[in-house]
Amino acid sequence: MQVLSIAAAGMMNAQARFEDSARRTAQAPLDALAEETVERIEAKTAFTANAAVARTADDMTGTLLDILA
Repeated sequence: MQVLSIAAAGMMNAQARFEDSARRTAQAPLDALAEETVERIEAKTAFTANAAVARTADDMTGTLLDILA
């Protein structure tokens, strides 16, 4: 199902954003800390939203299969 692949790609992108931000935080001076904290919060929110899309698509598929059975 295309929705699941899109959600999975979104989750992978959010994970990469989070990891990149963590890496930049470790290498950056303290004045960049606030900006990177916001980036990690945004990445976490994007990951959570994409996971919710995947769960909803899975639930809808299950419901459809129950109706057809």
